[in-house]
Amino acid sequence: MQSTLPLPDTDALAHSEQLAAALRDEIRAQGGAIPFSRFMELCLYTPGWGYYSAGASKFGAGGDFTTAPEMGGLFAATVANALAPVFGQLGPQARLLELGGGTGAFAEALLLRLAELQALPARYAILEPSADLRQRQRERLQQNLPAEIGGRVEWLDRPFDDDWEGVVFANEVIDALPTPRFVIQAGEVYEETVALDADGQFVRATAPADMLLNGAVRHLERYLDTPFADGYRSELLPQLPYWLQAVAGGLKRGAMLFVDYGYNRGEYYLPERDDGTVRAFYRHHVHNDVHLWPGLQDITASVDFTAMAEAGMHAGFDLAGYCSQASFLLGNGLDQVLALADERTDDVGRVQLREEVKKLTLPSGMGERFQVIGLQRDVDFEPSFELGDLSWRL
Repeated sequence: MQSTLPLPDTDALAHSEQLAAALRDEIRAQGGAIPFSRFMELCLYTPGWGYYSAGASKFGAGGDFTTAPEMGGLFAATVANALAPVFGQLGPQARLLELGGGTGAFAEALLLRLAELQALPARYAILEPSADLRQRQRERLQQNLPAEIGGRVEWLDRPFDDDWEGVVFANEVIDALPTPRFVIQAGEVYEETVALDADGQFVRATAPADMLLNGAVRHLERYLDTPFADGYRSELLPQLPYWLQAVAGGLKRGAMLFVDYGYNRGEYYLPERDDGTVRAFYRHHVHNDVHLWPGLQDITASVDFTAMAEAGMHAGFDLAGYCSQASFLLGNGLDQVLALADERTDDVGRVQLREEVKKLTLPSGMGERFQVIGLQRDVDFEPSFELGDLSWRL
C-alpha cells in the first residue's frame, strides 16, 4: 500500500518517527500491546505530535481530505436555513456550539446567512482541540465577518457547563472519535490491540474484551438478530452515549445536528463488511494501513447512525430525523441559497457553484455517502427532515 502513496518529506517522516517512538514506549510499558482505540487516540490527538494537534495542513487541495464546508459556502448557508427556525423558537439568548471548526469556513458562511435570516445566536462557540486550527479560525473570522457578528464567536476548551439553550453542530467529527475494534474468535469477543513485531513495527493483535465491549457487541447481535461469524472484525463506540451527554452539557432546550459518512446499523454490520470501516486518509488517498506514518494521516471509522439515535434518546433527546446529505440540503433550500449566490458572482463563479452542488448532492460525491441526523428537546426540528426522511431504517 505504501508504494502507491506519495511519500512524506524528510521533516514529516522525522515528526512521525517521534510519535512512533512514543507509541512503542507505551506499548512496551503496557505489557506489549495497547487497545486500537488508544493507538488511534494517540495518533490523532497527542499534543504537538498527533494528526489533529500538529500544524500540518489537513483540509482542501493541499491537505488530506476536503469537507463540505471547505468546498464553498453553500453547505453552511443551507444548514443555516435549517437551524434558523430552531433559533426562532429559542429566542435571542440561544447559543450554537460547533464541535471542531476546521478552517472556520463553516462558521463564516453560517453566521452570514443567519444574519440575513435575522436568526443569529447570542453566542457562537467553537470547541477546537487544535491550537493551530484555532488560530486559523480566529484570523479568518476576524478578517471576513463584520465586528457585530464576529464578536459573538468564542473558543472553548470544554463544552458549556451551565444550563443553556441552543444547537450543537458537528460535521465529520464522530468518525474521528477513537473507536474500539472487536473480533470474534471461537464465538467469543476479543478486542483488537496494537503490538510490535520483531522489527518494532506496529501489528494487529487481540486480547479478551472487557465487560463494556463484550456487552456492546452482544447488544449488536441481539439487535441484528444474528451472531457474528468467527473472524468477523469491526468497530463500535460503547462510549458514545457518554460522549453525547458530555458535549450537550446542560443543554435544556434545543437541537443537535450531526453530519458524517456512515450507515444505519443493518448496513454497517453486513456479513460481507467483515473487516469494519476503519481507514486512513493521506493526501487525498484512502487506504487501510492505519499503522503507517503515525501523526501524518487521518484515521477514521464510519458512523453507526442507529447508535447515534440510541445515544441521543439515552441522553433525553427525541429523534428529529435522519436522511442523506442530498435530501437534507435539497429539503432545506439549497436551490434558494444557490440562487442568492448566483446573484453575487460572475460566470466563472456560477460554474464553480454548480460543481459544488454536484459534489454535495450527487451519489458519486457526498450526496448519499454522507448522512445527517437531528436530535431535539422541546423544539420542533422535524421539518428539516421532511424530504427523504429515513428514520424508519434505523
